[in-house]
Amino acid sequence: MTHRSRPSEKVDLLRPRLVDMIDPRHELVKLAALIDWEVFEREWAGFFPSHKGRPVTEPRLVAGLLYLQHAYWLSDEAVVARWVENGSV
Repeated sequence: MTHRSRPSEKVDLLRPRLVDMIDPRHELVKLAALIDWEVFEREWAGFFPSHKGRPVTEPRLVAGLLYLQHAYWLSDEAVVARWVENGSV
């Protein structure tokens, strides 16, 4: 199964967009702007298939979590717990 692109965002006037809440001066925001995410999409797309009907895991998500896990010395459980709790790490 190949990676599907995200559906376009619907405008919800009552809910702020995540991009509007993020501080563009934060070091991780600056780093994310420098990374060529298309390389991960292209090279890693076949490594995270879906066989049970659930959506394919996005290579960008996997690459981001692996980077954060390494940079902050987090265990597998800790990086996933922080991602679930915060929507990001």
